[in-house]
Amino acid sequence: MACFSSVVAAPKVAHETVLSNLDNPWDMAFLPDGTMFFTEKCHGLSVRLPSGKVNKLLGMKDSKGYASTARDLFCEGQAGMQGVAVDPDFSKNRQIYVYSTSDKSASGSNRLMRMKVNSGFSGVSGRTDIIDDVPYKPKATNHPFGGPGAHNGGRVRFGPDGYIYLTTGDTHNGKVPQSPTLLGGKVLRVDRDGKAASGNKPPKGYDKRIYTYGHRNVQGIAFRPGDGTPVVAEHGPWHSDEITVLKNGGNAGWDPRPNVAGRGDCPNGYCGYMPNQMEGVNPMERAKYMPMTDLKTYPDAMRPAWVNKGLSQGTSSAAFLTGKQWGDWNGRLAVGILGIGFGGTPVGHRIDVIELSKDGMSAGEVIPMSLPMASGRFRSVVQGPDGSLYAAVDEGAIFKLTPRS
Repeated sequence: MACFSSVVAAPKVAHETVLSNLDNPWDMAFLPDGTMFFTEKCHGLSVRLPSGKVNKLLGMKDSKGYASTARDLFCEGQAGMQGVAVDPDFSKNRQIYVYSTSDKSASGSNRLMRMKVNSGFSGVSGRTDIIDDVPYKPKATNHPFGGPGAHNGGRVRFGPDGYIYLTTGDTHNGKVPQSPTLLGGKVLRVDRDGKAASGNKPPKGYDKRIYTYGHRNVQGIAFRPGDGTPVVAEHGPWHSDEITVLKNGGNAGWDPRPNVAGRGDCPNGYCGYMPNQMEGVNPMERAKYMPMTDLKTYPDAMRPAWVNKGLSQGTSSAAFLTGKQWGDWNGRLAVGILGIGFGGTPVGHRIDVIELSKDGMSAGEVIPMSLPMASGRFRSVVQGPDGSLYAAVDEGAIFKLTPRS
């Protein structure tokens, strides 16, 4: 049986608006001095210097005011410029990594790009697409949120092992999550050149870049303090948002193919929202029909530690809170919730602070952070080098959340 700490005191949190009037800020990455790179889904990559000055570095198609523009990068629906990560050796190589949708290949794809930042933080150069074959959904289908660009994953993080972890989504394609070759619905682990990390253990015949598979739409990944184990936060299909501690080579058990697990045909070959996909259905009934983690079909699948009481409210990014300033929350997982109210589900814009068991198989206390500002769609949470938690909301702002002593 998991052992959890007794009920803890939640620290009071103060806030500061770091940036406002943004357009769908999606992710942030920091240098030790507080320099913050950030992405806007339909605009591009920028950097905020410690002085507060913002330089626009790389724009997307039709963007304005950027030092340079990559006209193959575009946004559509949920797709666009998403995750950003700073190389741990940035002081030596000045490299950053950005994940974005591109029309360089037919029908489009999602790409992980490596580029260099110049000494003045006024531009980037040397773009190299180290992964260019993550699927993109090019056409609308008969599903809720069924437009082009659905389910891209999008978080990019360096693990403590020095490898890059990239999370991807199923693109509303039933074949993708369990596919051995299609890179959607996966967590990839690669080196700085996009090659498979040494030690990846996907099943025989699978792409060696795959760390875990069978995911729906992973938008959050963080690494547990102490042992560095990756933990992901994943959207549920109108039920069961999940937090899962990953196992190298593991299957997360999402398989929305028709004619699998007792299901029949589904619209456009994707059962992800069935049954009765356009209407509200009791989340428990939907979970029986189309489980997020199908333990009957895949009994060895990775079991989630937390399922949001069986609801889906749009779990997005995650970050472990570390440092004495967080008091009893030191070592707990902060999870951003976008808020999706469908079929009677409470919307739930919030940041949850979650205690995970040592074995990663369950969650103890879950505390919604008492926010000192108006809530919003929390797209990204990142702990900065100053120990504060930075949170981006779709409404166009990045906040700094600091525990008060």
